[in-house]
Amino acid sequence: MDFAFDARTEEMRAKLLAFMDEYVYPAEPVAEEQRAALASPWDTPAVVEELKAQARRQGLWNLFLPDTEYGAGLTNLQYAPLAEITGRSPHLAPTATNCAAPDTGNMEVLAQFGDEAQKKQWLEPLLAGEIRSAFAMTEPEVASSDATNITTLIERDGDEYVITGRKWYISGAMNPDCRIFIVMGKTDPDGADIRRQQSMVLVPRDTPGVTVRRAMRVFGYEDHSHGGHAEVVFDRVRVPVSHLIGEEGGGFAIAQARLGPGRIHHCMRLIGMAERAIELMCRRAVSRTAFGKPLAQQGVVQNWIADARVTVEQLRLLVLKTAWLMDTVGNRGAHTEIQAIKIATPRAVVDILDRAIQLHGAGGVSQDFPLAEVYAAARTLMLADGPDEVHQRSLARRELKKYL
Repeated sequence: MDFAFDARTEEMRAKLLAFMDEYVYPAEPVAEEQRAALASPWDTPAVVEELKAQARRQGLWNLFLPDTEYGAGLTNLQYAPLAEITGRSPHLAPTATNCAAPDTGNMEVLAQFGDEAQKKQWLEPLLAGEIRSAFAMTEPEVASSDATNITTLIERDGDEYVITGRKWYISGAMNPDCRIFIVMGKTDPDGADIRRQQSMVLVPRDTPGVTVRRAMRVFGYEDHSHGGHAEVVFDRVRVPVSHLIGEEGGGFAIAQARLGPGRIHHCMRLIGMAERAIELMCRRAVSRTAFGKPLAQQGVVQNWIADARVTVEQLRLLVLKTAWLMDTVGNRGAHTEIQAIKIATPRAVVDILDRAIQLHGAGGVSQDFPLAEVYAAARTLMLADGPDEVHQRSLARRELKKYL
């Protein structure tokens, strides 16, 4: 395994780093000011659209899609260090480059499983950054960590599907630019194979019976920059049968295909969050004095910074190995490593952010630094895309199988 960046990666990293310094970091306070003045907190600040236009001009657009027909044509190994850079400003940079979840996963689903009409109607405007989307899977009344528990019904009625169910924490759904939901439910709830009961359908937001009931908070944050996380009710919503993605019973497999790349994207962005936290720790440590000497000379602070650096280097190597395996042997061949990074990365980054918050004192939990909000996002990723315990259970079974 050679993890040296190739020429194209080096070129893209240089462009992206310059874009971050020149445009993204200066736009962070501007976005906050503009959002406070908006009629709705869910509207997009003007500076975000300016960033998107600038990113497109520079060719820093749809970097996550390996298919050159739709994206930049980068491998997972080439994209990984770029996702890390965008993670340094998680509420602006991914959106600015059209690499923000859940749109990334939804675009991958449509590119891989959508038919030509679905691609024309929904994938193309998503690729252009003209609309946003949401993925409606998690439900409040069942343990959604086990996707087979999903109770939303997708019933065939002639040339239509009728969808009935209640979803929550549907990321991006509060954004008025969110025009399409990918909804997962059961088309065959009594089927013998529990992994063939689910299907996915496309539901336009303005379809009668779709109600975005409320915004769900995350550790008290409404996460405006992400488009919010909504509770959504589908009350006998009717869509044409042509809105089925793939085949009936294929929903579980599509979900697994969607979540593999999503997990590595999250992990690389998390490493970027950790890098920014280390930078903030160091700046704080050399600028503050306590008990007669700079914080940078306090042994406990030095330990925190050293441990954070070691942890980030370990995580990055594991994630790069995973990206390399995904490119060389496919997502199935990298299954163990994908689960390993999903378990290890959020847990370790949460610890680094916790130390950074501690070092900043009251400032660490304030709105004057990004640490508290980023901490909430990182901690949430221990639940998103499957709770860590689900991945631990699966990984342990795979290890034990060698001895049984």
